[in-house]
Amino acid sequence: MSQEVLDNCFQDWQEREALAEAMIPLIGQLYRKNNVVTSLYGRAMVNQSVIRIMKDHRFVRQVEGTELSVRDTHPILETMARLNLGPAHVDIGKLAVKFKAEGGDLEAFLRKELEGAVDQHQDGADDGYKDVVLYGFGRIGRLLARILVEKAGGGNKLRLRAIVVRGGKEGDLQKRASLLRRDSVHGSFQGTIAVDEDAKALIINGNYVQMIYANSPAEVDYTTYGINDAIVVDNTGMWRDEAGLSQHLACNGASRVLLTAPGKGDLKNIVHGINSDIISDDDKILSAASCTTNAIVPVLKAVEDKYGVVHGHVETVHAFTNDQNLIDNFHKAKRRGRAAPLNMVITETGAASAAAKALPSLKGKLTGNAIRVPTPNVSMAILNLTLEKETTVEEINDYLRDTSLHSGLQKQIDYVRSPEVVSSDFVGNRHAGIVDGEATIVSGKQAVLYVWYDNEFGYSCQVVRILQQISNVQFQHFPAR
Repeated sequence: MSQEVLDNCFQDWQEREALAEAMIPLIGQLYRKNNVVTSLYGRAMVNQSVIRIMKDHRFVRQVEGTELSVRDTHPILETMARLNLGPAHVDIGKLAVKFKAEGGDLEAFLRKELEGAVDQHQDGADDGYKDVVLYGFGRIGRLLARILVEKAGGGNKLRLRAIVVRGGKEGDLQKRASLLRRDSVHGSFQGTIAVDEDAKALIINGNYVQMIYANSPAEVDYTTYGINDAIVVDNTGMWRDEAGLSQHLACNGASRVLLTAPGKGDLKNIVHGINSDIISDDDKILSAASCTTNAIVPVLKAVEDKYGVVHGHVETVHAFTNDQNLIDNFHKAKRRGRAAPLNMVITETGAASAAAKALPSLKGKLTGNAIRVPTPNVSMAILNLTLEKETTVEEINDYLRDTSLHSGLQKQIDYVRSPEVVSSDFVGNRHAGIVDGEATIVSGKQAVLYVWYDNEFGYSCQVVRILQQISNVQFQHFPAR
């Protein structure tokens, strides 16, 4: 290799690195001033590093078979910043690939592609914010707090106003702040957290969040904290039916309840992107179903739509949870009393029956079981399906890959095809589930699909999507799917 080639290679890297650096303030300006969320083939660009932006450009070659450089996307961001855009989600990767194919004048191209958002920004426009209260502050509660605070930076209209927990002993507030600040699985919180001991509050990236200590909903009056018409997100799992969750509605200042667990009885179990259209203004209590249900139903719907499902079995290989014991001890459930970090534990799952509630066409077609394994996060669902139509590995993989990129399920389904990925590679993935194309098995009408999912973070993102919908936080998406 000649010195000239080496120098040219490094010079090209430096030039692209400089352009990626120049993209960051443009991304930030569009996000904070215009409430425009930019992405690159579904990968968020807000608050990302230079290297992450460059890696995401490299990813496009895997999905489109064509190179995409920051030299292609930087001009798009520069032009977008001049178009006075209103709130929107814009995939600049897809726009760049389309413009490379069509050519012409870039501004004219973007005005056409972003029609409906161009010149729609209004300085000082404020339709008000929706108050959100987290009832409980465990694994899901703390991740919801992170996501809500992150999204507040772009004027998302959802404001985390309070967190309700038991306790209140000396040092409790500092410990709660520390658990939010540091996480053994998801890493450090990207921001600052200040503690106001006198007012019993946390100030998280400028968001003033009241900590309310109560042993039951009956002890809480949200209006005393200036909180009104709030959505209460119950992530304790203490109550899962209408009678129990209705306690929240009896609190002054609360108007709706969202449960982060499968609901019982007649409660609507919502998998966002699948049956979220059944939510009505009259629904005061909703369930976000389970992490496993959210992971498998979008993939099952995609397969059902194209191939039809005769019947199937869902085997869940699930990370252990706080419900299990660290060491052998009494537990009311079968086998869950055995040490979680030391054993694979067979246990029941309601995901198969819950899937049929979200997708009625699957009623009576699925069975399910679960194995808890000694990893703290990221799980896998193995879908063993008998289809109505024959297919091949290549065909079904291509279909699911295309679904993950270009369909209405692109926020729910991700796709990966690598012989080296393992569970920890999916920590922090924002999709409900990730199809592992390398593991797909097909023989005629028999198909086995492997679906990874971050049972904590990916699920929390689905919960936030429901919160956005019931709060009328709607965005136009470009380019049109």
